Amino acid sequence: MPVTYDHSYVEDFAPGANVLPARAWLDDDSARVSLSGDWSFRLSPSPADAPDDLKDPDTSSWDTISVPGHWQLNGYGAPAYTNVVYPFPLEPPHVPTANPTGDYVRTVTVPADWDGSRVVLRFEGVDSRFAVHVDGNLVGWSSGSRLPSEFDLTELVAPGKEIRIAVRVHQWSAGSYVEDQDMWWLSGIFREVNLLALKPSAPTDVFVRAAYDHVDGAGTLVVESDVPGTVVIPELDLEVPAGDHVRLEKVEPWSAESPRLYDAVLRTEGGDVRLRIGFRTVAIVAGVLTVNGNRVLFNGVNRHEFHPDRGRALNEQDMLDDVILMKRAGINAVRTSHYPPHPYFLDLCDLHGLYVVDECDLETHGFGYEPKPPKLPNPVMDPRWEDDLVARMRRMVERDKNHPSIIIWSLGNECGMGENLRAMYDFAKDRDPSRPVHYERDSQVEFVDIYSQMYTSPEGVAKIGEDPTSFKGLPFILCEYGHAMGNGPGGLSDYRALFEKYPRCQGGFIWEWIDHGLRTSADGKEFYAYGGDFGETIHDGNFVCDGLMFPDRTPSPGMLEYIKVIEPLVITSDGKGGIAITNRYEVLDTSHLVFKAVTEVQGEPTGSGVLGVPATAPGETVSVELPPVDASQPETWLTVTAELAEGTAWAEAGHRVAWGQIRLDQPAEARHVGSEGEAAADAGPGDEGAARHARTEAAGEDVRAGVSGIGVGSLGISNLRLDVWRAPIDNDAIPGVSDAWKQAGLHRVQHRVVSAGVKDGAWEVVTRTAPPALQWGLVSTWRWTHLDGGSVQLDLSVEPEGQFPATLPRLGITFELPAVDRVEWFGTGPNEAYVDTRAAAAVGKYSATVEQLQTPYVRPQENGHRIDTRWVTVSGEATLRMEAAPDLFGLTVRNWTTQDLENAKHTPDLVPGDTTYVTLDVAQAGVGSNACGPALPDRDKLHTTPASLSVRFTRV
Repeated sequence: MPVTYDHSYVEDFAPGANVLPARAWLDDDSARVSLSGDWSFRLSPSPADAPDDLKDPDTSSWDTISVPGHWQLNGYGAPAYTNVVYPFPLEPPHVPTANPTGDYVRTVTVPADWDGSRVVLRFEGVDSRFAVHVDGNLVGWSSGSRLPSEFDLTELVAPGKEIRIAVRVHQWSAGSYVEDQDMWWLSGIFREVNLLALKPSAPTDVFVRAAYDHVDGAGTLVVESDVPGTVVIPELDLEVPAGDHVRLEKVEPWSAESPRLYDAVLRTEGGDVRLRIGFRTVAIVAGVLTVNGNRVLFNGVNRHEFHPDRGRALNEQDMLDDVILMKRAGINAVRTSHYPPHPYFLDLCDLHGLYVVDECDLETHGFGYEPKPPKLPNPVMDPRWEDDLVARMRRMVERDKNHPSIIIWSLGNECGMGENLRAMYDFAKDRDPSRPVHYERDSQVEFVDIYSQMYTSPEGVAKIGEDPTSFKGLPFILCEYGHAMGNGPGGLSDYRALFEKYPRCQGGFIWEWIDHGLRTSADGKEFYAYGGDFGETIHDGNFVCDGLMFPDRTPSPGMLEYIKVIEPLVITSDGKGGIAITNRYEVLDTSHLVFKAVTEVQGEPTGSGVLGVPATAPGETVSVELPPVDASQPETWLTVTAELAEGTAWAEAGHRVAWGQIRLDQPAEARHVGSEGEAAADAGPGDEGAARHARTEAAGEDVRAGVSGIGVGSLGISNLRLDVWRAPIDNDAIPGVSDAWKQAGLHRVQHRVVSAGVKDGAWEVVTRTAPPALQWGLVSTWRWTHLDGGSVQLDLSVEPEGQFPATLPRLGITFELPAVDRVEWFGTGPNEAYVDTRAAAAVGKYSATVEQLQTPYVRPQENGHRIDTRWVTVSGEATLRMEAAPDLFGLTVRNWTTQDLENAKHTPDLVPGDTTYVTLDVAQAGVGSNACGPALPDRDKLHTTPASLSVRFTRV
């Protein structure tokens, strides 16, 4: 076929032309030449501008680009981010004339010993549509960016001869309308390219069907091959013809917790195919999805493929990093949002043990969910798209069918409803009836096997759990929940409790795994870019940064919280003076774990040892006696950790898989430390009473109010004032919660001194904190008392008055100190925690620099809060100690103001100065996940009510 420059295929509804049938991804003996590496590259602004010279191009003046890769990340054009909307007009299948078109050219010599073989050119992924030319001949074209495409070159090449391969890639195509996933728009050959030699007698497609009978432990197996062959599994002493159905009396099953694989070989005249077989059966029984007869609780994540430098062009180490990090975190499942991943990732899931929901490369979110006028039907309801969409499903199922880790197929994401989806479902069930099929938008469960929702509130989950007949009684999973954008997600423990309570509610998948921040720099400072940072005219800002992991794959506080919430053991007090350990594993008992106990008093270790815990079966609870402990001291805590006794493929021995804390002392009745001040007032005119009165007068001189607030000079504190504002987190800003707070003036309150003087033995200052233009305020009474030893006691009470807002972001006091070098505290830590993200916060004694106390969210926002602090010392030019007296307080220490934090767009915008800002909170609102999830529950809101705070200050 001669080369042609008719680019009509760009807007064709078909999935491709001259593309070979879909088949399994095989580890076989086929010879191959990798075409990864440097290609000659040229970018044209549109197909019409692309020169018609691919028959014999002179590439001497072209640039060089690396394959795999995206051209936008290599200096050609720029990335662009949208979540829902298309960055081009909606007039399918048409795309703008300005359609960047990249030409890739390289030469390769076909090995001489390939004579007699079929020569196939295989692309693992190209975004978005591409045509292939070989020596001036148009071979064919393909679509489906995250799916493989193969072309037969046999008639165009000669073994021993050099060929020139030219690939013309278009950024936009008709395929872009069905690839509207929430991610960066990035183009190019971003997965590997290989030239293959397929012998006529060699297998090109294999289907492994392996099942497990949990009742009798037997396995069944059939290996289908497109050529005759013999299946050999040495470990099972098995050698049978391909296609034979075999029953094996005893096999070890595959599961995410125990990913048992059997090495097998399919031997044929044309070569071997190496197989890794996992025996497992997926079934839905009485409305519950099971694997090998066990209920699965999905502790999952949605995973885009992403790297901050390479975009979706991941290497094998990137994929291994993801799997290892997930396993160490206790994550047991991955939804491949919203396209099939690189096949190597699925190999890793088989090997290390992760359940996979394999999702088709399909999303049409920009069309909305409801039918459009006749001229603009959603592609899933437009018959012109049926062949392409069914082909996408076929290509995924055929490529990935041999992976035991895949237990669910998914039709795609956020496409509304239409008959094309039903056709996709019918194909999947016909080709592979062993796996259920998922699709979240099928709210009436017309053609799915699992009922699914996104971002359902805990109340909504409970309602589904309480009615086992709703939605045809199908298993229920949250395919997306716990939106991990910025500071969050909060409230995960609420969901976990419901998943434990209702068998039909089988967990879900956090949105999402990783922040998609692209590493860039400006003015010599490196940061992670998000939507709008590349000059996009239409974008969705930092909504692309909503992962549990930061772009560099370090865990966010949200990730640490999730690890704690989903951990496979619950370690608590048994209420009878012992330790209760509940096993939440699916199939493992606890014999692979070592249990260690550490006792601390006020954060100081006082004892440690190993607990004798009997092997405990899944779902069972055992009580263990406490080690001998002197619990007479206040704040005596026992921390029990469960660690791996031996190393695994994904973690070393000693890796912590679960922990729990038990407070052993009985907290004393809260005492009012201000009673010392009252004693001074009662001392009368004697010498001691006069001395205390004099000290109180002196304190009064220190705490007289200026226009900027209350100052405490003897403590080195300045600009002390009531604080009710936080730099809005994404879960405040996106749903408009912070807008309502701003309407109430909370971001710009002013302070007025109402009165100041000695009263009842203390220096008492009354202030009113209120916004301009509005008729409400917070009246605060600050009572200062000097104590023996040079300490100063603050007893603060706050009363709202007028038409005050129903809720506040925070309520506390903020003050300034000369720059602080180090912070030490006793309370929760080591990482930030809020009222609804405190599961991972352990009580202990911690130390950090001010810099280490900050959480580097890609878009700066409120962070670094440590809830329930008992005492803290901050050290710089001097050391100041603040102690709860008796009220616990929330602690935040940073080297910039809240206003600086709110105004910052990226982390380099935050520049520390010579001042440290300390906030001691009475309380702060929870964080939730309302950027794309339910509203913060009333329980976690900070309601505007009378409040108090007592703190003792000591300059050390």
